[in-house]
Amino acid sequence: MNNLNDPPNWNIRPNSRADGGDGSRWNYALLVPMLGLAAFRWIWSRESQKEIEKEKEACRQRTAAFQRDLEARYHATISESRRAVARLSLELEKEQNRTTSYREALISQGRKMVEEKKLLEQERAQVLQEKRQPLRSAYLSCLDKEADWQRRARLLLREFEEALAERQSIYCSLVLPRGRRLDIEKGLLVRASTDPLAVDLEMAAGLSDIFKHDTHCGGVWNTSKRQNGRLMWLYLQYWELVVELKKFKRVEKAILEK
Repeated sequence: MNNLNDPPNWNIRPNSRADGGDGSRWNYALLVPMLGLAAFRWIWSRESQKEIEKEKEACRQRTAAFQRDLEARYHATISESRRAVARLSLELEKEQNRTTSYREALISQGRKMVEEKKLLEQERAQVLQEKRQPLRSAYLSCLDKEADWQRRARLLLREFEEALAERQSIYCSLVLPRGRRLDIEKGLLVRASTDPLAVDLEMAAGLSDIFKHDTHCGGVWNTSKRQNGRLMWLYLQYWELVVELKKFKRVEKAILEK
């Protein structure tokens, strides 16, 4: 409201400019703070936007660095896994080659034993033809004696075969205790070193070879013990040939000593 006691020019009149007065200075007094507030708001918004962009850029850089670190670790892990797989594959190949060489050596030895057996049979036939009756009775007598030795040796091999099949079955099983297999192996090695027949057949070295290298299993659902193992069956065939060969050698030795 206007104060009637004040001079006229001190009162605020809306139309003072139209009347030729200086009331416009009050309008300028209101305009300046508003312009200052608008300028401050514009400056503050611009600075805030800069800070936001700066934080976004820093966040992107941290994310990129973290991603690079993860990728480096991932590639390092993959490389290490590949090296481990390559190393294990090489060791497996070496083991397979070693087993193959053992198998081939046994097969070759078995063939030699068969050839020696044939030669001995030929020599025996030749001796029989040359000496006929005088040696026939002695030969048959020695053959009967050695047949008993052969029977006991084959019985021993059957017992070893059952024990080896049981041992291999435990080796291939996921539930049977490992200690039981070790007990069987220990018992077989002790018997191979103490039983005269086993010592004569030199079975201890073959058993150690089987325990060390025969890792073949028939499969998860396999229920037949004869499907497990490979090297052990080759050795059993080899020992049977040794029994047959030693029988004839013992007969030959007995005849020559008479």
